[in-house]
Amino acid sequence: MAHDHSAHAHEHAPSDHSGHDHSHGHHHHDIGGHHHGPTDTGDWRYGVGLAVNLLFVMVEFGAGWWAGSSALMADAGHNLSDVLGLAMAGGAALLARRAAGPRRTYGYGKATVLAALGNALLLIFACGAITFEAIHRMTQPAPLQSGVIIVVAAIGFVINLGTALLFMKDQHKDLNVKGAYLHMMADAGVSLGVVLAGVIIMFTGWSIVDAIVSLLIVAVIMVSTWGLLKDSVNLALDAAPRRLDPSDIRQQLLALEGVSAIHDLHVWGLSTTDAALTAHIVHERADADALLAEAQKLAKGRFGIGHTTLQLERTALDDCNHC
Repeated sequence: MAHDHSAHAHEHAPSDHSGHDHSHGHHHHDIGGHHHGPTDTGDWRYGVGLAVNLLFVMVEFGAGWWAGSSALMADAGHNLSDVLGLAMAGGAALLARRAAGPRRTYGYGKATVLAALGNALLLIFACGAITFEAIHRMTQPAPLQSGVIIVVAAIGFVINLGTALLFMKDQHKDLNVKGAYLHMMADAGVSLGVVLAGVIIMFTGWSIVDAIVSLLIVAVIMVSTWGLLKDSVNLALDAAPRRLDPSDIRQQLLALEGVSAIHDLHVWGLSTTDAALTAHIVHERADADALLAEAQKLAKGRFGIGHTTLQLERTALDDCNHC
């Protein structure tokens, strides 16, 4: 996924000139702002994950209904939420590749943030459905086909783990990929738990184990989902990406030669992989263009921010009323 990044400087002083400095390149960074190699999130992995998991969802739900296992049916429901999640993640990745237009001047990168948020909400919804079904089975226990549970859940474990491994490499570079990875790892955990429940039921006949294991897995899923939900909500609200510290950026800009003050500084995520920075820089240097180049290099090299808009001022201008 490639973007053209621009940096602009406006000089406010009678003796200074106004200029624009544009830099174009292809830069990719994780949600914390650390610079990494290229990440292609709109590829074949989503298609493979969708096809395999959708087929398995139908098989697993049918097997769960026939075997009378709430864990199998809940796992199928959870898998279905992941199919929808993968569809959103893949669609958002494709949208993010579209060029910016006269109305959407930042392009469609924010679609990746919305997809990550949707994935987190789907996981929480799936946990609620699993909990409801498990409690129902605890109050109304029924005989279970333990052999069917073990075989189907074991197949599900292999499929989910294999799909998760497709996304493991890039999970720390892109929050959207991380969402897909967490979805599939959570499903692998669910499937493994169902296998263990089937084994226990086979040897003891305790059908309530099916429901208990389902509830335990819900707790694990909720813990793994919290970070994804928090990060995606923050990005949707244009907060600074988790590993980008605006205070640190301010101090580094202040350390540049001739800079006396930094104000109206904003950092936010353009997508799950790209961040933007705007700031007013008050300075005393005659070579404004050189200062701009140094500030750009700092933002891009140290913090991985490829889109910067920097306003250079001889005297501090008023911030906006809401800053």
